[in-house]
Amino acid sequence: MLTVLAAVFPLINDGYWLSIATTAMMYVALSTSWSLFSGPTHLIALSTGAFFGVGGYLVGAGMSDYDQSFWTMTLIAPLVATALALLIGLATLRLSGVYFVIFTLGLAEMIRNLVSWVQNNFLGSRGLYVLTDFTEAHIYWMLLATSVVVFIAGWWINRSRLGFALRIIGDDEEVARHVGINTAWSKVILFMTTGFFAALVGAIVAPRYSYIEPNVVFSPQLSFLVVIMALLGGVHRLWGPLVGVIPFTLAWEIISASFPYSTTLFLGLSFLLIVYFIPNGFTGLFAQLIRRART
Repeated sequence: MLTVLAAVFPLINDGYWLSIATTAMMYVALSTSWSLFSGPTHLIALSTGAFFGVGGYLVGAGMSDYDQSFWTMTLIAPLVATALALLIGLATLRLSGVYFVIFTLGLAEMIRNLVSWVQNNFLGSRGLYVLTDFTEAHIYWMLLATSVVVFIAGWWINRSRLGFALRIIGDDEEVARHVGINTAWSKVILFMTTGFFAALVGAIVAPRYSYIEPNVVFSPQLSFLVVIMALLGGVHRLWGPLVGVIPFTLAWEIISASFPYSTTLFLGLSFLLIVYFIPNGFTGLFAQLIRRART
């Protein structure tokens, strides 16, 4: 029912609110796919911006430099990001805590600087044009379809042996090893899944920018926004990030328009308030209130 209501939204509003809804739908897909990995493992991955950027930039490069269609590059980009996630996962998912956080944050910056260096020194241009006939409504519907697929994938994973294994890993990785779970491969597989969806979203959103630069698509700010929205809603329920995305998208729009030089401060304060006051997000807070009401 909610999907049907979301699908008809562009038919009743094609202006400012559709733009906001498209941005929110982008973050729904990104935050939900992020929580598939970070929710059960408790590993804070700040690599969303890297995979998102890979998706967007490959679409731009394929269309601008190699005369490929948007659809062809949208199929290729997530596969490339998945392979990249595999390599990164094999190399780093033995890390934990702050070391993993630092590495994943540095990943997006490393890729952004590498792409900028290649563009400036070998290609002679800094950006790429992504020109299509898509309207805001088309991009919104593609993001909605992606979000639905992410929810279906999350539902399946939560009920699979992989989901069960990841919950054990999140509770105690040492215990998981002792009961025969291949903890490294379990985390790598789910890390690849989140990389795939982040790149797919980046590819779909690329036409919205029209002109892509590394600083735009490989944005560390996007990684932080995804984490904050997911934590605000709660990562212990599949629909939790959805609860966080909608209010935070509206708040972010107001802050960005009214206080454009204070967005970083707002992000930092938001993260601190969430961690200290609602560590389990809105869904955890609602569950706690329900338990108290019953007792």
